[in-house]
Amino acid sequence: MTRTIRILVLAVTLLVVPPVAATVSAQEEMTVEDAIRIGLENNYSIRIARNSAEIARNNEGRGTAELLPTLDASGNHTYSSTDEETNSPFSFGDSDTRASGASVALNWTLFDGFRMFAEESRYDELARLGEYQARLTIENTVVTITRAYYDLVQQEQLLDVARRTRDISRERLNKEEVRNELGGASSTDFLNARVAFNNDQATLLNQELAVTLARQELNLQLGREPDVPVTVSKQITIPPLQLQQEQVLERAEERNAALLVAQQNKRVADDLVNSQRSTFFPRISLNAEYGYSDRTTSSANPDFEQDIETQATDASIGLIASWNLFNGGRDKIAYDNARIEAINRHLELRDTRNRLVGQVRRTLEQFAKRLELVELETQNVMAAEQNLALQQDRYRIGAATSLEFRDAQVNLSRAQNALIVARYQARITRLELDQLIGNIQID
Repeated sequence: MTRTIRILVLAVTLLVVPPVAATVSAQEEMTVEDAIRIGLENNYSIRIARNSAEIARNNEGRGTAELLPTLDASGNHTYSSTDEETNSPFSFGDSDTRASGASVALNWTLFDGFRMFAEESRYDELARLGEYQARLTIENTVVTITRAYYDLVQQEQLLDVARRTRDISRERLNKEEVRNELGGASSTDFLNARVAFNNDQATLLNQELAVTLARQELNLQLGREPDVPVTVSKQITIPPLQLQQEQVLERAEERNAALLVAQQNKRVADDLVNSQRSTFFPRISLNAEYGYSDRTTSSANPDFEQDIETQATDASIGLIASWNLFNGGRDKIAYDNARIEAINRHLELRDTRNRLVGQVRRTLEQFAKRLELVELETQNVMAAEQNLALQQDRYRIGAATSLEFRDAQVNLSRAQNALIVARYQARITRLELDQLIGNIQID
């Protein structure tokens, strides 16, 4: 009767609760490209960086550098009323006056110590600097998202290993329990199997927590709620590096975003020095103005039967030269500070280049060693799998002890974990190389 009830409960459960495998397969798998696309769309720092780059591009041009003239137009219209009491026969007496006018003024700086040209160059460099800074922000975000994605893949793989190890320990525990009940095994073997199973179960629980935390971190990097379900690939592929060390260094010199930012900062600082130097030269401007005015006065005096109308046009053109002789030394202070800032930017560029060269060489060495480690750990896994299969067969026929079987099981678990970690580290090192040589896709 009890067996019949169990069968009915199992059947109802299968009908009501969908299988876990079916639920997982129904959820669409997220690739690393999908993760990057979602992260770039939701990342606020990238939006700000792109807007800042657009502002820098808007500031680029001759108008911002004051190379072009300014043209102002103005107009006016006034009405005034006068109440006057006098005994003079020549007085207008009470009168109303209406006046209107318009003028156009042109101002064009012809020479300002070449400041205009320095500013034009500086704004051009600032526009490029904004683009490089935006690119650096995007690259850093892509690297962070990719690292979080592959960390989740790593943790999922480690979870599979922990689950398989726990299942093998459960099978061993069940066999030892049966053998112990039948008197075919000592209680020590059964207790060792129980301890091994509990340890593997604890490892599985800890690994489940690690997967949950890795999934939450990936969602946070994607700008989503931490508990959004995510299904990732179970494979970590390591793209080969077809370049030699000198080729990698050349690409890093040409395309590394951090180095490009440092170079642009130096160019901007140099242009600022030239701009500040212009304050020691005279300034010559061209001014031109054309105006028109119309004035009409109406009098209440009967001696003035007609309104008095006046029209006038004015035109002027001239050159203005000015030269600041002394302003408390502010111009010299500004020039000296700009020159010191340029020196700092030059030192910063040299430091960035030296660090980049050292980082490229160090990362290349790490990548080569980690590829060797992946190959070594792959061989270890193959050997551990063969050893465990052999010990399982010997354990079934009683030729191997429980401890020998456990040692083979632990060795396989360690080898599998080491291989997973080695592949993850090699993939992240390859990702770091891509960023160093400017090979991160940011479209």
